[in-house]
Amino acid sequence: MTVRDEVRRYVDLGPLPPEDDGEDEAGDEVLEALEEALLAIEAPVTDEEAELLLTVFGPDECYGLAWTTLHLVETSPTAFPRTEPAPEANEWHRRLWLRSQNALADS
Repeated sequence: MTVRDEVRRYVDLGPLPPEDDGEDEAGDEVLEALEEALLAIEAPVTDEEAELLLTVFGPDECYGLAWTTLHLVETSPTAFPRTEPAPEANEWHRRLWLRSQNALADS
């Protein structure tokens, strides 16, 4: 399966910077480019695209961009990450794992 250009464009801009990096004009431009690229991606995403999207998560919410990315990853046919992340793994990978496990428990 191929990865759509919109997904590649967003991934190529990543990883998401921490919120405290957006305090200047250059930071604002980066955030605007990230937001524009992210909003161009239509759901659902493929498994290959979801795996690529996992690489963009940064240390925090990045003004909501991380949450939007998380929700896109959740539209893939397979739950990601596929295995439980280590306790010291990125908080967004852990959050995705926990959300997928909770969804399994609820079904």
